[in-house]
Amino acid sequence: MSEKQSLSEAFDQAPYPLGGHSKRNVHVLQEALAGLDGNLNSDLYGTGAVIDDFQNKMAAYLGKESAVFFPSGTMAQQIALRIWCDRQKLKRVAYHPLCHLEIHEEDGLKELHQIEVVLLADKNSLIRLKDVVNLNADIACLLLELPQREIGGQLPDYAELEAISAYCREKGIKLHLDGARLFEILPYYQKTAAEICQLFDSVYVSLYKGIGGIAGAILAGDEAFTKESKVWKRRHGGDLISLYPYIVSADYYFERRLHRFPQYYEEAKELAHFYNECTAVATRPAVPVSNMFHVHVQVSKDQLTAILPAIYEATGIGFTHYVKEIDESSCYFEVSIGDRYAHAPKDQIKKAFQLLDEELGKIKG
Repeated sequence: MSEKQSLSEAFDQAPYPLGGHSKRNVHVLQEALAGLDGNLNSDLYGTGAVIDDFQNKMAAYLGKESAVFFPSGTMAQQIALRIWCDRQKLKRVAYHPLCHLEIHEEDGLKELHQIEVVLLADKNSLIRLKDVVNLNADIACLLLELPQREIGGQLPDYAELEAISAYCREKGIKLHLDGARLFEILPYYQKTAAEICQLFDSVYVSLYKGIGGIAGAILAGDEAFTKESKVWKRRHGGDLISLYPYIVSADYYFERRLHRFPQYYEEAKELAHFYNECTAVATRPAVPVSNMFHVHVQVSKDQLTAILPAIYEATGIGFTHYVKEIDESSCYFEVSIGDRYAHAPKDQIKKAFQLLDEELGKIKG
């Protein structure tokens, strides 16, 4: 058994994992379907009350004219950028070097749509207004990810976000929001989703990350934009004969969890404080700006994965199921707070961090 498998197995056996909502198993769907009328009609190739009602609900929540349900965010975002490029008659967009489209989609935007990409900012920094102003190429669309996941979920100040939006509108550049974790950033900005989304021409949100549905995404914008997105959705094979299990679960968990994001945010700050009190550990950001952050540890991946299972067994607390190597002497993992953190006994959490600090202290000598 590899070290990765051993850590994952130990995490799965821990009674109190600190991240997420629950295990992703069939119970997620069973719970969502439990209270439904069995006579509810399914959607059919993107039409029907079950999908129309949810799309209208999400459009209103996001403050947009219209919204379309997609089976994946990958599909939704590539289509959004294709539409803006076609409208502008310019197949070039800009986004962060660690954007999901750049590092997780096998160059789908480039291979499927022949769209050229300009990478903005250093990979370890946020896109700033100066990066946009100093862009030395014409672009059809700028994509901003809020929060910037791959650098710990960092966010720009809201005033800078407003300035970027104003500049793009002045220059005729379409602005698209990768809002995979939009719900998660509302407590920090102290804004409604609609207030943030009004800064953008189009918006994507995930329905399985913070919300905890099975899968799926919403793409929102004006009526003309979403009408065109439905054509591209069909071209991409996104009009499955029925999507209602995804829609029903998304709607159920949206209603169940939307009011909990301020709680997740406060718990993330508390948990980050525990990590930052440990030897050789620093969170990024130091104080989280959403329910997620990264934990950087100044020991090797092998050293960290060797000490974690025993801590899980001794306390019942699970920190993470994986660790990623940065270099031979440092590593990191991601934390996202959901329903489970509130159920973990505080005395056991403190004991787990005491053991973590002791074990790291031994390694660092």
